[in-house]
Amino acid sequence: MPLKFLNLLLFFLLLHHHHHHQTSADVGTAAYYGPPYLHNIFAAAGDGIWDNGACCGRQYLVRCLSSSPESCIADQTIRVEVINQASMLDSNPSLNGTTMTLSDAAFLQIANKSSPVINIEFTQI
Repeated sequence: MPLKFLNLLLFFLLLHHHHHHQTSADVGTAAYYGPPYLHNIFAAAGDGIWDNGACCGRQYLVRCLSSSPESCIADQTIRVEVINQASMLDSNPSLNGTTMTLSDAAFLQIANKSSPVINIEFTQI
């Protein structure tokens, strides 16, 4: 009986840990950048999440939390894939030093361009 109880307890602890990992989000900032690129939804990672290139290929759910002036599009979340390091982009971002830099197409799905930078919530998926 105690072994069965321990197995059940371990199962629930692992389930809770997995659920917590899935629902926890980070906050940061995002800028945008334009062509040259194929029109698509993607991001370039800032130094804070680049992780020596390990971030490349990761996917994130991103939503706009706030900006000044108010440019967030309410209740919009996008899914982006990191394809590059922000400091290595061919075009200049609207602002350097952000957590991630979104393609124009991605940025415009969660905010308008009245602000060069927005505060975001992002979750790795």
